[in-house]
Amino acid sequence: MQRRTKIVATLGPATDDPKILDQIIEAGVDVVRLNFSHGSHELHRERAEILRNRAQAYGRQVGVLADLQGPKIRIAKFKAGKANLEDKAHFILDVSLPETAGDENQVGVAYKALVNDVNRGDTLLLDDGRIVLWVEEVIGPKIVCRVVIGGVLLNNKGINRQGGGLSAKALTTKDRQDIRCAAEMQADYLAVSFPRSAADLNEARELFHMAGGRGGIVAKIERAEALESLEEMIAASEAVMVARGDLGVEIGDAALPPVQKNIIHLARKMNRVVITATQMMETMIKNPIPTRAEVFDVANAVLDGTDAVMLSAETASGDFPGKAVAAMDRICREAEKQYQITVSSHRISTHFSRVDEGIAMAAMYLANHSDIKAIAALTESGSTPLWMSRISSAIPIYALTRHVETRRKVTLYRGVCPVSFTMDSSDHVLIHREAIGELQRRGAVRDGDWVIITKGDLTGVQGGTNALKVVQVGNMVEPGDTN
Repeated sequence: MQRRTKIVATLGPATDDPKILDQIIEAGVDVVRLNFSHGSHELHRERAEILRNRAQAYGRQVGVLADLQGPKIRIAKFKAGKANLEDKAHFILDVSLPETAGDENQVGVAYKALVNDVNRGDTLLLDDGRIVLWVEEVIGPKIVCRVVIGGVLLNNKGINRQGGGLSAKALTTKDRQDIRCAAEMQADYLAVSFPRSAADLNEARELFHMAGGRGGIVAKIERAEALESLEEMIAASEAVMVARGDLGVEIGDAALPPVQKNIIHLARKMNRVVITATQMMETMIKNPIPTRAEVFDVANAVLDGTDAVMLSAETASGDFPGKAVAAMDRICREAEKQYQITVSSHRISTHFSRVDEGIAMAAMYLANHSDIKAIAALTESGSTPLWMSRISSAIPIYALTRHVETRRKVTLYRGVCPVSFTMDSSDHVLIHREAIGELQRRGAVRDGDWVIITKGDLTGVQGGTNALKVVQVGNMVEPGDTN
């Protein structure tokens, strides 16, 4: 049985080796992430092109997600490359300090507006919360802090304010340039880092479309204030990412699990795709197997209904990229065997305003309550398989479409497999036979199996799905037969 939960893997120096790239494709990666925090535009274009060529050689459709860097809220550098901060000692963040002048007592700050965003009593968390500073006072360009939790602090580490509230805009000058690059490479998804509201996402979408981009917008939920307008941000995007690194730092580790569950639930309820990300299998950067805690983390995200789980440094710079993807694949498959994620009451009492959405829901209800082996959704935009994928089920959904953009888009939808399919005929019986034939060639169905087909009476029309038919493989009427 095919895996339903999708795997996103970040490309980087480790995957530039063609053998390693082939390994992650063979292991089952569905979408690759290009992290615009590192590397040049030329490098990202090259990685996307090579990935698509190699995926095609394997007969696979792999999507591309371009991830913007967002505002650079970081410290500057130390003369020695690092500093040891002692507990209870004073330490100063100085926005006027030269970039490389940091020492044991002070360091510069890349985000110059930090002095306007903090006050006495604020808690600042550096390096993902490993270093904790308490703000005593702000004097001109200097933020005088006392070290609550010390340790070794390296160059360019991130700064978070506990509880959120930093005023940095989501889209920087660099992001605007990167958006144009993402559009040129025909990225299937554009991830916006540190958005505070739906307005940030709408601005990114407008810039992306103006540059020729046609992919979906991913809202990365990583600011505490984003939780205050969560529904609006989900509605303004095609997908959301539970970016647990910065989010966990701002709201606290203990608050993160229920927030993650709520985001996944809300995204699915609102018919949006959801990705769970950050440190899912981080020990596999240096180890060939995950810890038991990481196994539980991935499995729980699957049980909660996430569409995708994401690998970051595990594949970008780790020692075992192929094994990391293979381990994640194995964990997802095992978790998907659990009964509770194959049943659903989603939208069971909802009145549908669109016929195509009603067809999608009817297909899933029938599939989950009958001996159906597969669903063939003939689609233009991918909307019908998206709605279908919101329903918990063990039935594979095949999105049959002639549009490469749609095939790439559905690579992120839980339980949906993209299939290249052209409908040249207006004979509905012939179309049904060709669709079933495509599934047979893939080994998805065999004679005697029952299959649901959804499609529109008018081909080539988006939003036109208005028909549902149940057919038995090997027992279909011939084209032109009126019986």
